[in-house]
Amino acid sequence: MTKILQALVSEAQMGTEADALTLVDLEVLSKSGQAPQAKIVIAYQGKEHRAEASGDGAVDAIFNAIESLVSSGTNLQLYSVNAVTEGTDSQGGVTVRLEKESRIINGQGADTDILVASAKAYLNALTLMRNPGRLHPQLGGV
Repeated sequence: MTKILQALVSEAQMGTEADALTLVDLEVLSKSGQAPQAKIVIAYQGKEHRAEASGDGAVDAIFNAIESLVSSGTNLQLYSVNAVTEGTDSQGGVTVRLEKESRIINGQGADTDILVASAKAYLNALTLMRNPGRLHPQLGGV
């Protein structure tokens, strides 16, 4: 029960910033022998923005679709998936670490669908990256 509450609190904290990039919709197609495709809808400042992209894998396609909208210029340093709860319907927690100009930001996302959690984590990191008050995670400004 505690892990479920922690996941929900983390999820609620991600959407507290006024200029947050928020996932509205995600569709991913992955077939053997073909490059995965991702279609994404992101809300930003009250408007919805749509993009499509392919990638080396489903997560890469999602991140490429997001980058086609925001062109962040960040470098992905870490992608980590962990089970937050137990069972086949467990919440998956994703951590994404992005770096830009020596700034490092960790983004987090949680969902029963790891691809959705991945998109949420990447968007969370990008939202935090735009906040100049955020410091390097090892310097105490996570």
